[in-house]
Amino acid sequence: MKTENQQKKVFDPQASIERAQKTKNSPQKWRLQSEGIEYTWTSKPERIDIIRSGVPYGSIDVISKRINVPIKEVLHIFGLPQTTYNKKLREKSLLNGRDSEVVLLLMELVDFGIEVFNNEEEKFQRWLKKPNLSLGGETPESLLDSITGIQEVENCLNRIEHGNLA
Repeated sequence: MKTENQQKKVFDPQASIERAQKTKNSPQKWRLQSEGIEYTWTSKPERIDIIRSGVPYGSIDVISKRINVPIKEVLHIFGLPQTTYNKKLREKSLLNGRDSEVVLLLMELVDFGIEVFNNEEEKFQRWLKKPNLSLGGETPESLLDSITGIQEVENCLNRIEHGNLA
C-alpha cells in the first residue's frame, strides 16, 4: 500500500494542464537573489536591463546550488578559472553582459524544469545528468555552456511538458 507521500509523486497530467492555463493567464516572474540583491523580471525588456547592468559573480554559486552541480563545473560553463572567480567574488564585481545573460537564462531554465517535473527539484536535477535521445545522446547538463544549448534543453523540457518524446 502506498503512503500519501508516494501517491503525490505520480505525474498528474491534470495538474500540468492547470499549471499551463495559469501560466498562460498570468505573466511568469523570475527571481535571482545574490549577494543581498534581488533581481526580478517578467519580460524580455526587463531581462535586457538586468543583463546590461550585470549580475554579481555570486550568482554563479546560486546556479550551482539550484542545479546541484559543483561550483567548479559551473565555472567551466562560464569559462572562468576558480582563482578569477574567487577574486571577483571578493571584489563584489559584476559579470559581463554575456555571462549575466547566461545566468538569467539558466535561472529561467531551472525554474521551468522544476515546474515541468511537478516541483520536484531532485527529479529535475537527476534528469539534467542523464543522456537524452532528443539531445543527440548528450546530457542536458553538458549543453548548458552555450545559449543555443540552453535553448535546446528548454525545447526538450517543452516537449516533456506537452507529452512528446524527450
